[in-house]
Amino acid sequence: MGFVHHSNYLRYFEIGRTELLRASGGCYREMEASGQLVVVVRVDCRYKRPAQYDDLITVQTSIARVTAAKIIHEYTITRKTPSGQPETLVDATVTLAVIDRDGKVQRVPQALLDQYEEE
Repeated sequence: MGFVHHSNYLRYFEIGRTELLRASGGCYREMEASGQLVVVVRVDCRYKRPAQYDDLITVQTSIARVTAAKIIHEYTITRKTPSGQPETLVDATVTLAVIDRDGKVQRVPQALLDQYEEE
């Protein structure tokens, strides 16, 4: 096999933010059930080194900024070098918005703001 395709990093980011929300007591599934959908509106990704298939990677996810209209996450994906040092593969920023089922932009729910403020 070869290198991980660049589009797969978007999946890694999604897993990172889903787990970050879960760790703070939230759940995207519950938001969706209530009619609030979280969508990606911007991705800024800086690829530094390619991951290879079977690399053990770490996805570090943090909240950079939360406003009434958007949530911005920052990501760093690393792997360990043969000497055990972390090596950065990708740095990224992803901006999310909340919409309703008709696609109309909504305010970020207060419950979500509260969960992220606890981080």
